[in-house]
Amino acid sequence: MTQIWAHRGSSSEAPENTLEAFALAIEHGADGIELDVQLSSDGVVVVCHDETIDRTSDGTGFVGQQTLEQLRQHNFNKGMHGFTCRIPTLAEVFDLVADTDLVVNIELKNSVLPYPGLEGACEVAIAGSRLAKHAGERVLYSSFNHRSLAKLADSGTTVPLGVLHVEPLVRSWDYARSFGASALHPYHGSLAEDEIASAHLAGVKVNPWTVDDPEVMKRLVDQDVDALITNVPLVAREVLGR
Repeated sequence: MTQIWAHRGSSSEAPENTLEAFALAIEHGADGIELDVQLSSDGVVVVCHDETIDRTSDGTGFVGQQTLEQLRQHNFNKGMHGFTCRIPTLAEVFDLVADTDLVVNIELKNSVLPYPGLEGACEVAIAGSRLAKHAGERVLYSSFNHRSLAKLADSGTTVPLGVLHVEPLVRSWDYARSFGASALHPYHGSLAEDEIASAHLAGVKVNPWTVDDPEVMKRLVDQDVDALITNVPLVAREVLGR
């Protein structure tokens, strides 16, 4: 059955990548949440999409050049009235969802800036969380930096890997499997008509992003896609008849 993963939380109704957005995703009946991680200057895994905090907070500057304490001086409400949000740590997100069945899709934001040690820091955060015993079922890494995914595979991670990509890939399932990934995370418009079925035959899951149009949702669900990464989980629930 197709799952619903809330893209940066229920980000159409709450500030993206905040505990408030993730809590709302739980209320909206999502099966999982997708989030983005980077390292603060003092080595804490924090949840933020952009390399700078300019767009999502009332502050400025690069995430990686500020300590967690400095980052927490700002309101990460993305300009949404009625919200006062601090930047969450990955550990705090794990605490929030620990008593649910939600999957946590961790996107490593290391395709522009390198963030040395990000992979290892995420592994430590997972190991120290209440999700640790079930990390293989409850957590997933994804990245546009496929070398980072290969590094995780080589390190022996027990967390599944998802290949993020925008451009169409030839025999994408073979490419994913070549370095240990078990899922594809394509831009939904790049999928070929028979790609989902071919990936499934190879044992590779397909979780496209960012799917907000109900007609696109219906088409992908009819093709037996594994998860819809969406800003509007409530719309996805309607399409899936939940």
